[in-house]
Amino acid sequence: MPTPALPRLPATTPTGTLLDTYRQAGGLIIEGMFPLDVIRELREAIIGATKQFAPGAANQGLGQAGKAFVGANTTRFSSLGKLTPAFFELLDNPVYAALADAVLLPHCGSYWVNTAQAMLIGPGEPAQMLHRDAENWRQVLAPLWSQRPELTISAMIALSEVTEELGATRVIPGSHLWTDLEQAGAPEQTVAATLQPGDALIYSGNVLHGGGANLTAAGVREAMHLSFLVGWLTPEESSPLDYSDDELADQSARVQRLLGHRSYDPRPHRGGGLWLRHAKKIEEVLGLEEET
Repeated sequence: MPTPALPRLPATTPTGTLLDTYRQAGGLIIEGMFPLDVIRELREAIIGATKQFAPGAANQGLGQAGKAFVGANTTRFSSLGKLTPAFFELLDNPVYAALADAVLLPHCGSYWVNTAQAMLIGPGEPAQMLHRDAENWRQVLAPLWSQRPELTISAMIALSEVTEELGATRVIPGSHLWTDLEQAGAPEQTVAATLQPGDALIYSGNVLHGGGANLTAAGVREAMHLSFLVGWLTPEESSPLDYSDDELADQSARVQRLLGHRSYDPRPHRGGGLWLRHAKKIEEVLGLEEET
């Protein structure tokens, strides 16, 4: 049975249609999702910072096993808001906000940044192993797999043209609905998420995917990953440590929350307040206005 195509829709598509497509396929490409001036500024800052990070140095906190997952000629680094304020504009993107709200808020009171990192695949890098991002929290995912819990949503954002030859992310559409969590999928079931600058592959944490092989002699796949996570789980990256309260004082309440400078309130769901300061909400201690 042939693998279904990965849907592509413009960013002007109504949110309801984007959501229906996301839920059916497990992911979709949204064309023109991020403004080109923001993308250009991000690309310039990220490429300028690459000399500080050696290819293959990232290890996902797992030593050699993590290095194998990342790849020997792939460069990854985070703390992008320290490089350029354009990063904060991504966090306030209305299309991504609407999708993340619809996907994650049925399961939490709020969500925060999971990853925000450059992912630059260098020439000759083999294809990455297929995986589900939500398996970072396997103790939650595995017992609930029959219910397909939405724990995290991701955007792979093109900083320049992303072709199949450069290592476009490969996805198995529909794999988020497979009944067996242990079904690993195969490369021949994948399709490549080719992108133009400002396009984004939006996908569920439950869908199988992986970075593609860079088949070029000298080209680099220039992209970045921005994902959100339900607020009651620990994120992959320690974004809250990157910024002081003062550095985020002029950012929106949403940006402050996404970067861990506001507390988790479970309501309207049951549960307790989390990520507090002096047994109060961070925003209460700092005298910040409530998020609307």
